[in-house]
Amino acid sequence: MAVNVNTRVDAQRWVFLSKDAPDPGNKDLLGGKGAGLAQMTQAGLPVPPAFTITTEACNAYQESNDFPPGMWEQAVEALREIEAETGKRLGDAADPLLVSVRSGAKFSMPGMMDTVLNLGLNDETVQGLARQTNNERFAWDAYRRFIQMFGRIVMGVSGEKLDHVFDAAKKAAGTEQDTDLTAEQLRAVAQELKQTVEREAGRPFPTDVMEQLALAIKAVFGSWMGKRAVDYRNEVHIAHDLGTAVNVVAMVFGNMGDDSGTGVAFTRNPSTGEKKLFGEFLPNAQGEDVVAGIRTPIVISRMQEVWPEVYAEFQAIADTLEATYKDVQDLEFTVERGKLYMLQTRNAKRTGRAAVVTAVQMVDEGILSREDALKRVDPTHVQQLLVPQFDEAARKTAGKPLGKGLAASPGAAVGKLVFDPDRAEQMTLDGESVILARKETSPEDFHGMARAKGILTSRGGMTSHAAVVARQMGKPCIAGAEEIDIDVANRRLTAGGVTLYEGDWASMDAALGEVYAGRIPTVEPDIERDRELATLLGWADDVRTLGVHANADTPGEATRARALGAVGIGLCRTEHMFRDEGRLEHVRDVILNALDAKRARKEATPDASLQEARERYEAGLRTLGEFQVGDFYGILKAMDGLPVIIRLIDPPLHEFLPSRERLMVEVALADAAGRSGTDLDEMRLELEAVERFHEQNPMLGLRGCRLGILFPEIVEMQVRAIALAAARLKSEGLDPRPKIMIPLVGTRGEMVMERTLLERVVKDVLAAEGSDVAYKIGTMIELPRACMVADQIAESAEFFSFGTNDLTQTTFGYSRDDAEGKFLGEYVESGILPINPFETLDRDGVAELMKIAIEKGRKARSGLEIGICGEHGGDPASVQTCHELGLNYVSCSPGRVPIARLAAAHAALGHVPADR
Repeated sequence: MAVNVNTRVDAQRWVFLSKDAPDPGNKDLLGGKGAGLAQMTQAGLPVPPAFTITTEACNAYQESNDFPPGMWEQAVEALREIEAETGKRLGDAADPLLVSVRSGAKFSMPGMMDTVLNLGLNDETVQGLARQTNNERFAWDAYRRFIQMFGRIVMGVSGEKLDHVFDAAKKAAGTEQDTDLTAEQLRAVAQELKQTVEREAGRPFPTDVMEQLALAIKAVFGSWMGKRAVDYRNEVHIAHDLGTAVNVVAMVFGNMGDDSGTGVAFTRNPSTGEKKLFGEFLPNAQGEDVVAGIRTPIVISRMQEVWPEVYAEFQAIADTLEATYKDVQDLEFTVERGKLYMLQTRNAKRTGRAAVVTAVQMVDEGILSREDALKRVDPTHVQQLLVPQFDEAARKTAGKPLGKGLAASPGAAVGKLVFDPDRAEQMTLDGESVILARKETSPEDFHGMARAKGILTSRGGMTSHAAVVARQMGKPCIAGAEEIDIDVANRRLTAGGVTLYEGDWASMDAALGEVYAGRIPTVEPDIERDRELATLLGWADDVRTLGVHANADTPGEATRARALGAVGIGLCRTEHMFRDEGRLEHVRDVILNALDAKRARKEATPDASLQEARERYEAGLRTLGEFQVGDFYGILKAMDGLPVIIRLIDPPLHEFLPSRERLMVEVALADAAGRSGTDLDEMRLELEAVERFHEQNPMLGLRGCRLGILFPEIVEMQVRAIALAAARLKSEGLDPRPKIMIPLVGTRGEMVMERTLLERVVKDVLAAEGSDVAYKIGTMIELPRACMVADQIAESAEFFSFGTNDLTQTTFGYSRDDAEGKFLGEYVESGILPINPFETLDRDGVAELMKIAIEKGRKARSGLEIGICGEHGGDPASVQTCHELGLNYVSCSPGRVPIARLAAAHAALGHVPADR
């Protein structure tokens, strides 16, 4: 049958033989596998003859759905070279050459794209293979493997239907092992497989070997844009325009008898980093047998007993390759009749533990410099070491996950499902471990979230309330798990046909976003004793220029942040303190009476109700002030000698008030029931007060500095508490370093008014206390206008801190929670946006505004200290942007401090980590 390919000739080089590729290490062009084959071949290692079709050819194919001009001719020419080198010819009935057609992108994507083995077999060549090898069983085994693989990958036949044919043959033969089938039985299997393929595909199985080759190459090219490959690249942030190379390699056979076999090995343990050959092999098998788990493989160390000479050669090659690449290598090999062939080498994927351990080991061994060792470890590797993890052996027995969501805050959590924050709190007080499951969380859920082992939501994104709060507390959180139906009213969740009720046990792997039914044991990290991690992060501190601070609201969080290497607190959110037990009532007293108290101050003779409101307002402020002195004393003490940036109250007041909608319903129901009396009157008064603060768009309403300007007593109370706490610590011989941050400033007038008021309060307190505490007053830059008039604001602000969560919202005009739940994912998938701007800083818009603010601010105030305190402060790519912008520091959740330390070192070294 004729091969339908583009036969026009073009001067571009699309195909390279491994033995003479001019730039054998060029992964951009040859892909990782092709580069490995070329380098091993040219180094004189035992590698089967091969050629590589470039990633550029793949990209050209994606555009036209056909081979680019000249590619096929070059591939045929390269094939003739392999035939000459092996003395065999593809399709020769007497002595056939067989080849594998393998994918291989620049970055390893294990299992995400397609491979075809044993290509070149048909009813004639299988006979020649049997005669040449004097092994009829081997020949028919290779043929049935080819039909199964080609039928599934190239012709689109269900793998289950093809597997059923083979499984039925083994069952009929009374065996579970494929190696027990005879040549005659395998011949029958091959013929039945061909019939199944033809029936299911609606076309004959191709017997023309050149047609087989062309179709297989097209299938591998096509697999680059297959769903699993696209999903994988989206997950690990690999660009979609890189393309995959195609490697055509002369087959060597591990299934020719007991002196043959195949295996996969790593030069060091990819889980622990132990310096010891790690892997598995199978005698009398082909590569897919190891990967698919068809047979139980044997640990690689046993190969020393089975094939001692082969093992010694393999160990020597492994050592050579690791020394050459200066990295742990992932190796594939085949042994054919006692001869070793290397099929692949690539930098190994590994756990965070292994990545850190091997990097430090290789410095100790003189293989790597400290700078190169830092580049070997990705920030995500460090993240894995900081959170509880499931015991891997136990996970394997846990079954399939119920569902999956966004890995919002990493870690493993096990607990009883609870759907209400009050019950979550009570159950934990009773000694239970719980996972709080909600459609989404709000500030009123905080008490339950604080007690839960993990948080699961079916709505929201990576910067939703649940995600931000969970990261702040270092709790595992899976957000936006849309495939899980969380029915709060009926206290149950359903996914994958399974329903769990309140009180049922569940397990969450928030590093992967997976939810399981039942209990999976966890393993706690022991960071303080982690010598290798401490060593690596010490090297990172030596090279980074960005400071790394933490966002912390409690002494406990501050202590944890400091232990993890934070050199300051970049954001202490005072409003979070108001939600602690016993305080919300006083906060509501202050808010609900604020307007009447304001009127009472303005009127010469206020009436009794206004005067009462003023008294309640002032009493509430006094009580909160006492609480706040203790709050600030604790956090400043925990960070003794280090700066603590304390943001004054910022969020809209409605967040602290009862739900307007709930009150309206309660009043309406009471009216309908004919109720009257004091209780109903109080409900109406409460609803009236709540209505006064109701806003159509509260995130852009009465909040931040606007709140402090309208109700100055609130921020005066906070600043007085900061000064009192600092003065007390100073008198105790400590070194408090408070910095007061005014939120949401957008004009010179706001900054001047607030600074004038607050500085007067601080000076009065310190004078009264006889203290000389050093302090600064600055602002949070989170509005586009603030960026544009930063020079005016810097006249009164002693420091800037970018609040990039709100700056991103106001720059894009997106509501963060709504956008992530509604359209941002689709925007990223469709290419409208390259990234989710709430996860990684938008370089073209938000970062450009930051650049303007930095330049204007420092022009107006030389040496102006500028940092970032949004969630972006813990995102490695955003840390890189902050380094380039010339910021002084980044601030992030305590649990992300080590990640930011390493990312800042990468930025200083000019290193952008690739997928490992």
